[in-house]
Amino acid sequence: MLQAMCLELEMRKNELPTDLKTIYFGGGTPSILAVEQLQKLIENVKIHLGAQGIQEITLECNPEDITELKLKDWKALGINRLSIGIQSFFDTDLKLMNRIHSAKEALLSLDLAMNHFENISVDLIYGIPNQSSAQWKQNITSITERKIPHISAYALTVEPNTALDRFISKEIIPPVSDTKAEADFFELIQLLDKEGYEHYETSNFAKPGFYSKNNTAYWTGESYLGIGPSAHSFDGEMRSWNIRNNNKYIRSIIDGILPIEREQLSLRDKYNEYVMTSLRTKWGVSIDQVTNRFGVLYRDYLLQMAQHHIDEGLLYCDAKKKTLSVTSRAKFLVDGLASDLFLIELKSSNS
Repeated sequence: MLQAMCLELEMRKNELPTDLKTIYFGGGTPSILAVEQLQKLIENVKIHLGAQGIQEITLECNPEDITELKLKDWKALGINRLSIGIQSFFDTDLKLMNRIHSAKEALLSLDLAMNHFENISVDLIYGIPNQSSAQWKQNITSITERKIPHISAYALTVEPNTALDRFISKEIIPPVSDTKAEADFFELIQLLDKEGYEHYETSNFAKPGFYSKNNTAYWTGESYLGIGPSAHSFDGEMRSWNIRNNNKYIRSIIDGILPIEREQLSLRDKYNEYVMTSLRTKWGVSIDQVTNRFGVLYRDYLLQMAQHHIDEGLLYCDAKKKTLSVTSRAKFLVDGLASDLFLIELKSSNS
């Protein structure tokens, strides 16, 4: 797999239209890799894509993979940001989500990581059945009292044919509740606001200076290159994705064939994506950007479709900044609001 990924980097070295700013190891459990394997990948990235402008190298890691030695090795490689998949600090929640680590390991991993890294992000899951409000607050407090600078929080989703799916179908635990998820979400916003975290994207909170450079680039429409099975890429005009099957991916790369599908984005596709990603951020949708990038018809369509939600107090238009954003009480509904602003059909030659 590593050999194939390094070959793919070489095959696609001219695809990234801008200077490389960040490297992000994610999409699975990259923390299980040996330090020599991570080093090989980083060296190949630098060889084929350059290293002059790299500001951030993030490694997603699981608590059970974090040791004193690994932390020292990761830092020596130039990794300067960790994203730790804690999810919860309660064993009952972790068992429900089929996580390997324990609550004790979760706390220990954070304390160890803080000895070596300043830039740390923690993943939390909310809306967990049978988790009390007090337990959810304790999850948040366990992070804030350690002054972890970045938190990513996601609502629990039930995937088919998982242990959680079976527990719910057998009525061992109650189904996932949107009402509980929404209550947890607003509790999170309130508690983190008091602690000085900035809610800069729907699922992401950071202390000043600790925004994820990688994800911020994604949300603001910059180009990115994804390497490996299932990896997605975007160059500003075209979206592409690699085959999911590991063995087919390796065989294809070894044969010198990129196992990739590509989609040319229409103006309408670009508009819809811009609305979706921008509305999720604290900066909102720029009316001027819509006008300049997509035209007056798109701007008029956006404002027309937004008006009802503005009247309902779910969206607001800042006349001074010329931005369209979600109101505080509508943050949990942002994806649905964005879809209401999507363009399905516009009678124009450039749509």
